[in-house]
Amino acid sequence: MARYTGPRTKIARKFGEAIFGPDKVLTKKNYPPGQHGINKRRKTSEYGVQLREKQKAKYTYGVLEKQFRNLFEKASRTKGVKGEVLLQLLEARLDNVVFRLGIAPTRAAARQLVLHRHIVVDGKVVNIPSYSVKPGQIIGVREKAKSLEVIADALAGFNHSKYPWLEWDESSKSGKLLHMPERADIPENIKEQLIVELYSK
Repeated sequence: MARYTGPRTKIARKFGEAIFGPDKVLTKKNYPPGQHGINKRRKTSEYGVQLREKQKAKYTYGVLEKQFRNLFEKASRTKGVKGEVLLQLLEARLDNVVFRLGIAPTRAAARQLVLHRHIVVDGKVVNIPSYSVKPGQIIGVREKAKSLEVIADALAGFNHSKYPWLEWDESSKSGKLLHMPERADIPENIKEQLIVELYSK
């Protein structure tokens, strides 16, 4: 399936935020990329601001337009605040849960672990990154993958208590989704109401 594989720093500079994690280049060049990036002072329209927020959410979670639209429609049909439900659905994606549990250092790495069949859900191998994890389900590392260096390095010193909606069992190298996260607990700097306004036009 198609996905963005270009320079990540360029995208982070576009939004002025380290949406893919700590970035040395972003701290040095905290202005948009391109020939006129450092001098750009153009005023952004209301639509432009809303579109930018949607693009930021898509890049942050590694979701394509069609997937994002489908998630928004699902959020619209679900009881609750539309924007918050959308973020909860993004957080419940298997690749994101693997990342949040500290099994992988980035969402891109988590996606790769899932695709390469290193992750199990309730004991069964799931290789679909967009798989929606339900509260109560247990996400773990496949037995023969527990010795992988990328997983061991990611888990070393990871603070598993920073996400209250997840529970981690060190002995079995597995975690459980306790419940859907509250908006205040989701650390991403995304103004979800702008996305709702964009799709509601």
